Amino acid sequence: MKLVKIIVGLIIVLVAGYVVVGEQLTGASADAVINARLTTVRSSISGRLGLQDRPLGAQVRRNEQIGDVTDDLVDNVRAGDLENEKAQGAAEHTRLLKDLMSVQEAIVLLRERSRNYSADRIRQLEAQVAASQSLGDAAEAKLKSATLELQRTSSLANRGIETGVSYQRAQSLVEVSRLELANARAETVAASVSLEAARRGTFLGDGYNDAPYSEQRIAELELRQAELKSQVDAQAARLAAVDARLSAERLRVNRLGSATLQSNVNGLLWDVLAASGETVQRGEDVVRLVDCDSTIVTLSVSESVYNSLTVGGSAQFRLNGRTEVMSGTVTRLAGAGAETIYKNLAIAPSRRHLERYDVTVTVPALQDDAKLRCLVGRTGRVFFDRRPLDWLRSFWT
Repeated sequence: MKLVKIIVGLIIVLVAGYVVVGEQLTGASADAVINARLTTVRSSISGRLGLQDRPLGAQVRRNEQIGDVTDDLVDNVRAGDLENEKAQGAAEHTRLLKDLMSVQEAIVLLRERSRNYSADRIRQLEAQVAASQSLGDAAEAKLKSATLELQRTSSLANRGIETGVSYQRAQSLVEVSRLELANARAETVAASVSLEAARRGTFLGDGYNDAPYSEQRIAELELRQAELKSQVDAQAARLAAVDARLSAERLRVNRLGSATLQSNVNGLLWDVLAASGETVQRGEDVVRLVDCDSTIVTLSVSESVYNSLTVGGSAQFRLNGRTEVMSGTVTRLAGAGAETIYKNLAIAPSRRHLERYDVTVTVPALQDDAKLRCLVGRTGRVFFDRRPLDWLRSFWT
C-alpha cells in the first residue's frame, strides 16, 4: 500500500512537472496588441474648416460626413461672364422668335387676301365670259337679220323696186355684223383663256405679272421665314452650348466653393489634425481614422520562437483578462527593428518590442464578432504550439 502511494505520488509529480514545463516552454509572445491601419482624410479644396463635434475614438461609418470645407473667395468671374452671355443669347433668341411670328402672321394674312383676290378675279372673268357670249349671241342674231335684209334688198333691186344705195347699205350692215360677231367671239376666247388660267392660279392681264402682289409678297416672306427659322435654330444651339458651359462652370465653382469631408472606412476617429475654423489648404491632412476592417494583431517573440515560425502557420490569441482563445494565422514576419512598418498603424511599438522579433497575426474573430470588433489597443498573448492544458481550456471556451 505504501509502495502504491509512492508510485501515485511520483506520477502526480511527473504530470505536474510536464504541465508546468510544457506551459512555460511553449512558443508564446512576450506581448501582443490589437492593431489596425490608419487612413488620412485630406481637404480637397482650400477654405475654412468645419468639423462635427465628435470625441476621439468615436465610431464612423464609410461615406459618413465628418466635416466640410467652405471657400467664400472662390473665383466665379467666369460664371458671371457666362451668365451674361446666356442672358444676351436668350434675348436674341426671343427677338428672332418674335420676328418669325410676325412673318408667319403676315403670311397668313396675305394668303387670305390672295384667296379672296383669286375668288373675286375668277368671278369677274366668269362674268366677262358670260358677257362676251351674250354679245356673240346678239352679234350672231344681228348678222342673221342683216343677211336676210341683204337678200331681200338684193331681190327688190333686181326687180327695180329698191335702189342700189339701199343694197349697199344692207351689205355694209352685214359686214359690220360679221365684224361684231368675230370680235365678240375673240373676246369670249380671251376671257375663257384668262378664266382657265385663273382657275390654275395664273392671272393673265396687262400691267402685272402672272401672280398678284399678295402672292409675290408671300414668296418673299416665305424666304424670310426660312432664314429666320435657321437663325432661330442656330441661336438655340449657341444658347444650349453656353448653358452647358455655364452648368459645368457652376459645378466647378460649387466644388471649389464647398467640399464635404467623408469617412472612407468603417472605423474610429483616431486623431484630429486641424480644428474647426482654421483655414486649410488643398490636400492638407485634416483627420486620421482607424480602419476597423484591417484589424490585425502585432506582437514580438524571442529569436528561437521567431525562427520556428512560417507565414501561413497557425496561432492562437487570447485577450488579457479573458479566457476564450481565438484561432489566427501568421501573415508577416518582420524581424528585429521593424519600426518603419508601424508608421501607418494605429499602435506604435514599444522600445522593448523593437528589441525582439516582430510578427503579425490575422485573427478573423476580431472582425466577425461584434463585441470584439475594433478593440484597437487591447493587449493579450499569442501561442504558436499546443499546450498541455489546451484540452481543459476548450471547455472554458
